[in-house]
Amino acid sequence: MGGPITLVAIYLTIWWTVLFAVLPIGVQTRADVGLPNDGSDPGAPVDPKLKKKFITTTWISTLVFALIWLVIHFHLIDLAKLPGPHD
Repeated sequence: MGGPITLVAIYLTIWWTVLFAVLPIGVQTRADVGLPNDGSDPGAPVDPKLKKKFITTTWISTLVFALIWLVIHFHLIDLAKLPGPHD
């Protein structure tokens, strides 16, 4: 599948993609809660729970990465048969 730098790059790409999918889950905005507008954006989250979301992102990303690694390592999908440019 590649060297360690390639594996880290793939993992980080998966991690950032999952983070952007996880960020909006469970967010309550200032407008939703009914807080007065003190000059901040009414769509700003009251409590973004970033630590919990980073932990969730990490374990989901690890599972997705492991699944991709297993599929490629054990040749469950023949990458040469996928459409696209080939050497």
